[in-house]
Amino acid sequence: MASSTVGKRQPETQPPVPVPVPQQQQQQQKKNGVSSDSLYRGLTRIHPLRLAQGFNLYRIVFGIAIYLGLNLIISLVMRKDQRAVSVTDPETGRPVAVAANMDGIPPYQLRPKTLNEGAQYRSIPRRIAPIWPQDSLVDIVVTLSPSFNPKPIAQTPAEYVVLKENGFRMDDRSDVRTIDTKFTVPPAVQNNGTLWGHFYIGLAGSQLDPHEAGFDSDKAYHFVHPLTQYLAKKRVAKTRNLLDTRSDEEPEEPVPAGPVIASHYHANASFAFVPAMGVKDLSQLHPGLGQFVRLETTGARDGSDPLLFVNTFWQLTSHMTVLNETVKELPLHIELKNMAFWQFQILASIEANSKENARQAAFGASLPGGGDGTEIEMVKEIFMDTNPILLAITAVVTVAHLVLETLAFGSDIAHYRKKKDNVGISVRSILANVVMQAIIFLYLLDNSQNTSWMILGTQGVGILIELWKITTVVNVRLRAAAPGSLLPWRLVMEDKHKLTETEAKTKEYDQVAFRYMYAVAVPLLAAYGIYSLVYETHKSWYSFVITTLVGSVYAYGFLMMVPSLYINYRLKSVAHMPGKAMMYKFLNTFIDDLFAFTIKMPVLHRLATFRDDIIFFVYIYQRWAYRTDYTRVNEFGQGGGDGEEKKEEKKEEGEGDDGAKRGREEEEEEEKGRATGRDGGGTATRRR
Repeated sequence: MASSTVGKRQPETQPPVPVPVPQQQQQQQKKNGVSSDSLYRGLTRIHPLRLAQGFNLYRIVFGIAIYLGLNLIISLVMRKDQRAVSVTDPETGRPVAVAANMDGIPPYQLRPKTLNEGAQYRSIPRRIAPIWPQDSLVDIVVTLSPSFNPKPIAQTPAEYVVLKENGFRMDDRSDVRTIDTKFTVPPAVQNNGTLWGHFYIGLAGSQLDPHEAGFDSDKAYHFVHPLTQYLAKKRVAKTRNLLDTRSDEEPEEPVPAGPVIASHYHANASFAFVPAMGVKDLSQLHPGLGQFVRLETTGARDGSDPLLFVNTFWQLTSHMTVLNETVKELPLHIELKNMAFWQFQILASIEANSKENARQAAFGASLPGGGDGTEIEMVKEIFMDTNPILLAITAVVTVAHLVLETLAFGSDIAHYRKKKDNVGISVRSILANVVMQAIIFLYLLDNSQNTSWMILGTQGVGILIELWKITTVVNVRLRAAAPGSLLPWRLVMEDKHKLTETEAKTKEYDQVAFRYMYAVAVPLLAAYGIYSLVYETHKSWYSFVITTLVGSVYAYGFLMMVPSLYINYRLKSVAHMPGKAMMYKFLNTFIDDLFAFTIKMPVLHRLATFRDDIIFFVYIYQRWAYRTDYTRVNEFGQGGGDGEEKKEEKKEEGEGDDGAKRGREEEEEEEKGRATGRDGGGTATRRR
C-alpha cells in the first residue's frame, strides 16, 4: 500500500611554453645540466575525462551551461503570469476564473461555440494556451498496468494505485509529495512487456475517471506514459581463465547479429507539473517537449491541458533493472512537484537527444565526434555522484587545464623544433614512451566497443609525434644486416653529429639510469603478469598480453620519468630544465588529481594520476638542492658569459689604470732628471 508524505520544497533536480630559441652550443661546457625531456614527455597523458569514454566532454559541459543560461535569461525576460483572474461571462453574466495573459487567445471557458465568418478550422493548431490557470488546485491518481488501454480506477488492484493525491497546488514550488511503495511485476511485463502508467488529473473535487458518470473533459483529463524503457543491452565480452582447461571445452554461445533490446525499469519516478508554460507556437516546440503537450479533446484545438512532465532525465542506465521472469517484485519511489518551464525545456530536450543518439549508436550508426550515445549519461553521473563544491571547483579548473594543456603541447613541439643538440635528451626515454603509447593504443583497440574512434585517432597522433621527436635527435637509417640475419635490413639510429663532452655524459648517465630501471621494472612486470594470469579472466592470450602490458604502463609508467631525475642527480644541476613547460605539466597533474575524485575510471588509471606527483616533489627538492648557478652556460649556450665578461672588463680597467699611473711616474722622473742635469752640468738618465 502506498504511503504519502507532504514535504517542504525540494531541489528541482537531483544532485544533479615557449622555450628559448637555442643558440649554437660551445664545444666545451662545464657540467651544468641535461634537459629533462623524458620527465617533460612523461607528464603528457590523455586526460581522464577523455579516456573514460573517448568523447570531448568539455564541449558537452560548456554547451549545456551556455544553453541553460540563455534559456534562463529568456524565460525570466519573457515570462508572463497566468494565474487566475475573474471575468464576467457575457452569456450568463456570472464571474468565471480564467488564466490571464492569453496573448489574444480567448479563455477556454469563454471560447466561441462556432467559427467566425471566413475562419478556417485547422486540425493542427499554430498557437496553444493552457486551459486552466497556473495556480489551480488539482487531484491526481496514477495507476500501473501492463495494458495501454485504461480500466476503471475502482477495478484496479490497490497495489497498482501507486499515487493518489488531492489538493496539489500548481505553481507552489514548496508543495512536494513523495510516495514509497512496492508492487508485483505483472507476467506480461516480465516477458519483455511495457509497464504503463495511467495518469488521471483534474481540478480539485472533479471526477477523474473517464469511465464514471460526471466526468467532464473541461475539468479533467487522462493520458498514458510508459514507465519502462526499451534499451539495447550492453554487450559484455566473454572472458575466461586462460589456465583453466575446462573453459576450452565449453561451446561458445552464438553472438546475435544486431543489438539485444530489453525492457529496463528504474525505481525512481519524478513527475513535475509545468504550470507557467504560457502561450506557445506548437510547430516550434522541440520534439522532446512536444511529446508532453496534450491538446484538449473538445475540438477547439487551441488549448492544452496542464503539462505533467514524466522526468526520466536522472534515470541512469547503470541504475536500471532488466525485466525478466526472475523479477517478481519492484520498489517504486515517486516524487510529485512543480518545475519551471526553462528547466523542463532543458531536461526534456537533452533527454530526447541523448536517447536518439543511443538508439542510433545501438544500431550501428556513426555519431558526431565518434561517441557511443552514453556521453550525456556520463555527465549526469558526474552531477549525481560528486559533491557540489568539488564539482564547482572542477568546473573552474577545467578551463585552466585546457589552457595549460595547450601551452604545454606547444612548448613540447617548439622545444624539439628549436633544439640544435642532444644535450639532456634521453633517446631511450623517447623510445620507451613510443612503446607505452603503442601499448595503450592496442589496448583501446582491443576494447573498441567502449572506445570511440576519436580517442583512437588522438592516441595514434600522439604516437606519430613521439616518432617525429626521434628524428629530431638522431638519424634513423636502414642498414644492411649482418650475414645470417633473418631480415636483409636492420633499423639503426645514428648520432647527427659528433657528441660533445656534455652530450656524451648525458648518454652515459641515460644508460646507467635505464640499467637500474630495468632491474626494477622487469620483476614488477613479471609479477603482475603472473598474478593476472592466475587470478583474472581474459578474452584471449592476446588480450592477456595487452592488458598486462597496459596495466604495467599505468602502474609503473612513472619509471620512465626517473632517468631525468637520475641525470640531474649525477650532474648536481637543474639549470637545464625548461621551467615554464615543466610548471605547465605539473599544474596539470594536480588538476588531474582533482578529476580523479570526480570522474569514474579504472583503479589503475586513478592511481596513475597520482604517480606524477612523486616526480614533482622530487623535482622541487632538486631545484632546492641544486640551485641554479647563472654564471654557467646552459645547453642552449645561454648564460655564463656575463660574469666572465665583467671580470675581463674589470681586469682591462685595472691594467689601464696601472699603465696610466706608470706613465705619469716616468714623465715626472724624466722632468726631474732634466732639471738635475742642467743644474749640475751632468747628464740625465731616464729610468725605464
